Amino acid sequence: MAGRNKEDVEKAISMVEALAVKLTQKEGELIQEKFEVKKLANFLKQASEDAKKLVNQEKSFACAEIESARAVVQRFGEALEEQEKNSEISQKTQEVEELIEEVQVARRIKLMHQPSKVMGMEHELRALRTQIREKSIFSVKLQKELALNKKAEENKSRVYILHGSETLGSCLRLQPCSDNAPVLSKSSIQWYRMSSDGNQQEIISGANKIMYAPEPLDVGRILLVDILSNGQKVTVTTSVPIGSAAGLGGYVETLLRKSSSEFNVVISQINGQDHPSHSTHAFNVGKMRIKLCRGWITKSREIYSTSMLLCGVRGDGNAAAKSLFWQPRKGLSYVLTCESERERNAAIMVARKHALDCSVMLGGADDQM
Repeated sequence: MAGRNKEDVEKAISMVEALAVKLTQKEGELIQEKFEVKKLANFLKQASEDAKKLVNQEKSFACAEIESARAVVQRFGEALEEQEKNSEISQKTQEVEELIEEVQVARRIKLMHQPSKVMGMEHELRALRTQIREKSIFSVKLQKELALNKKAEENKSRVYILHGSETLGSCLRLQPCSDNAPVLSKSSIQWYRMSSDGNQQEIISGANKIMYAPEPLDVGRILLVDILSNGQKVTVTTSVPIGSAAGLGGYVETLLRKSSSEFNVVISQINGQDHPSHSTHAFNVGKMRIKLCRGWITKSREIYSTSMLLCGVRGDGNAAAKSLFWQPRKGLSYVLTCESERERNAAIMVARKHALDCSVMLGGADDQM
C-alpha cells in the first residue's frame, strides 16, 4: 500500500512538472505574440501617419494645380478680351482706310473730268523742279566762291603755310606766304602731333626741319609746327587729320598672314653718318625679330625689345617719305630708304604689329604709343 502511494505521488509530481513546462512554454509564446502585436501596432501607426502625410501632400498638389488652372483660365479670358478689342480697333482702322481710299478715288475721278487742271499742275511741278535745280547749282557755286574767298583771307593773314598732301605717303613742307615772314633757316622749328583725345600736343622728337613726312602713327591726328624767331612764335597746323594711303591697309593685312616680310632697302646712314654704298639690302621683318642683310651677310639681327626704335625719318630730303629710321639696339642706328612710300609705311606697320604681339611698343624716340 505504501509502495502504491509512492508511485502515485511520483506520477503526480511528474505530471505537475510537465504542466509547469507546458505553462512556461505557453507563457513564452504569449510574450512572443505580445511582442509581435506591439510591433504590428507600431507599424500600423507609422503607416497611418505616412498615409496622412501623403494625403496632405496630394491635397496641396491638387490645390496648386487648381490655382494654376484658374490663372490659365484668367489669362485666357484676358487674351480673348484683348483680341476682341484689337479686332474692333483693326475693324475701325480698316474702315478708315477704306474711306481714305474712296476719297482718293473720288479725287482722281474728279481730276479725270478736269484735264486742263491736271496739266496745269504738272506744268507747275516741272517749273518748281527746274527752279530747285537752278537754286541748287547756284548754292554750290556760292559755297565754292565763299570757300575760295575764306581761304584767300586766311592766306593774307597767315605768315606760313604747309604745302603738300595731308595724307600718309606725302611730304609736308613749311613755306612762307608773306614778305614779312622771318627766314626759316634762321628760325627754330619743332613739329608736334595732337594726342588722340585732342587735348595735348605730343612732340615729334627730331622733327625740327622745314619738311616732315607723316608716318603711320600720325594717321587720324592733326599735325602742328611751331616756328620761333626773334622771341615770337607762329603755329601752323594741318587743315584736317592726316589720312591713310589708299590700299595700304589691305596690303599690310596680306603681309601679316606671312611668317615674315622682306623689303628692299638702301642704307643711307649708319649712326648718323652718310653711307657711301648704294647697294640693295633686305630688310626682313619677322614675327620675333628684324634682320638687315645682303645675301648671306647679316648686317644686324635683333629681337623686338624696349631698346629698339622704328619710325619714319624726321628730316629734310626728297626721299623722306620713303625712308625709315631703325635702331636695333643702343649705339647702332640706320636710315634705310625703301623702294616706295607704300613699302616704307607697310614695313613700319608690320613691324609694330609683330612687336606688339611680343608685348613691345615699337616707335620713335619719345613717341607716346
